[in-house]
Amino acid sequence: RLTPEDAFRFCPDPTCDVVYFNAAQTYRTGDLKVPVFQKDQAPGVPVCSCFGHTRADLSAAAASGTGQALEASVRAHVQAGRCGCEVNNPQGGCCLGNVVTVLRGLGRQEQA
Repeated sequence: RLTPEDAFRFCPDPTCDVVYFNAAQTYRTGDLKVPVFQKDQAPGVPVCSCFGHTRADLSAAAASGTGQALEASVRAHVQAGRCGCEVNNPQGGCCLGNVVTVLRGLGRQEQA
């Protein structure tokens, strides 16, 4: 129901049920067809929508020691212009930051 000519803002706050909003409309997590990384902590939720990497994938990569390789792969695809984050990622921007944040968080958990 989102129309391209309407400008919406994205709410990244995980404690807030609102995902998209503008002065006239609000869309909440229950209104969406796909889960949003910032709003849903489930293992199967995509962290990287363009390349299909989920929280579970990143967790497995961190546990196996291949997290840096996964990050490098996503980074190389982004630099080569092979992503469509503006369309595929619910936050409307590049998912590389999300991948890096999750992998670094998992790395800290592994060290603890």
